[in-house]
Amino acid sequence: MVSSVLSRQGVRQAWASALVLGFPLTSLVTGFGIGLAGFLFLFTACCWWRACRDALSAQWPQLRWVLFAFLLHFLYQAWLVLGQGRGANTLDAPGRMVLVLSALLVVRVAGPPPAALWLGAAGGALLGAGFVAWQRWMLGLDRPGGLLNPITFGDLSLCLALLALVGLAEARTAPRRWIAGGGIAAGLAASLLTGSRGGWLALAAAFLLPAWRRDLLPRRLALGVPLLACALAGAAWALPQTGVRTRVAEGVRDVRLYLAGSPLPTSVGVRLDLWRAGLRLAAEHPWRGQDTPAYKRRMREWVAAGELGPAVFAPPEPPHLHNDALQALVTRGIPGLLAWLGILLAPLAFFRAQLMQARGTRRAAALAGLLMVLAYAAFGLSEVIFWSMKASVFYALMVALLMGWCLADEASWTVPRPQPAVRARLLQAFQRRRKRPQPAAATIGERPPQDAQAAPAQAACAGQPQGGAEQQRKRSRHGG
Repeated sequence: MVSSVLSRQGVRQAWASALVLGFPLTSLVTGFGIGLAGFLFLFTACCWWRACRDALSAQWPQLRWVLFAFLLHFLYQAWLVLGQGRGANTLDAPGRMVLVLSALLVVRVAGPPPAALWLGAAGGALLGAGFVAWQRWMLGLDRPGGLLNPITFGDLSLCLALLALVGLAEARTAPRRWIAGGGIAAGLAASLLTGSRGGWLALAAAFLLPAWRRDLLPRRLALGVPLLACALAGAAWALPQTGVRTRVAEGVRDVRLYLAGSPLPTSVGVRLDLWRAGLRLAAEHPWRGQDTPAYKRRMREWVAAGELGPAVFAPPEPPHLHNDALQALVTRGIPGLLAWLGILLAPLAFFRAQLMQARGTRRAAALAGLLMVLAYAAFGLSEVIFWSMKASVFYALMVALLMGWCLADEASWTVPRPQPAVRARLLQAFQRRRKRPQPAAATIGERPPQDAQAAPAQAACAGQPQGGAEQQRKRSRHGG
């Protein structure tokens, strides 16, 4: 019974480890990797619902505020759909983000090792860099983005690089160190190749956190990663084939044209005009907000009146306001802005508390979670990162997995441990076995009955009949 329980727990751990490894590994190079991973985590949690229920009840005090934040984010959007007639498609991303939080319970029940995530992140960054390099130099795309938007691809590549950084700090063998180091370089290179500029603000988190707490990363990593980033940026600048020099020159030119009052549509100028228009829109409807078609109609009125530059509608027309906080405020009002802040601040507070208390690998998981939240906050300064379904599910899944490891028992990552109810059954079975009466052992020199019955037959087979020696003595006494 003990072996069967342990083998079942081992199968659970192996399955969960495969899910954890495959999620970041396929996130950049497939169109279905992130969505399939979320579905499989949810399906697994449903199959293990009893154990997941016990894990949720045991860790509820630590988890409740983060779960409430994601649930509130979904419920407020549902109220907008039902109460204001917003499109039902706006419920898709918040609903999936709530559902994929079940990955947290899968980690708590099965106990997969965090090394699976570090290796998967490094492997995913390597695959993603190869994919966009092929698109850049073989297909001739100016801004490659794999199967995603180039900005989203670059942002997720940086996330994988940050996870590989934590994996490098946790690596204990040379092969894992090489894989993690390659993942860091590949993630940074993939972001450079996409031409995404705003996402590099997320690297400030990787640079500032070690300066705030010097014991978070080894000294060689705290100094080496900024140097690596600068070296890659310098190499990309020196090679015209990467397109980095062109993108930087375009950014400088865009700022000069905007300051000169040029009506030409530029990337920087369009963003600045959108932010200025977003503040005016938020002032008109601060509490309820307005949906995207409504605020675009209002912006067209300003363009017609000469109060807003026509560049904001230059093709390709921006689908959003290029700022997460402003998008939430304009479309969902102040309550929607607070709900959006909740899915960032609640995980941030959780990981910060765990970072101050935990040790070892659990602390590494807390550091990775803190980097992930800060990276998404930085992405949202110049992009609506939660506009993308894949980016939204990626964030929720990563937060759930890393929270699960922050609360898990490190012993369960190497030795399968049965659940409390199973341990109780094992103990009862062991006690019944000890109370079971055992057969009496034979004393030394005592022959079992079958041996005594088999002795005459053995003697006959040897050619010496039973009682032959006694008859010989009688004949010798009587003289023959």
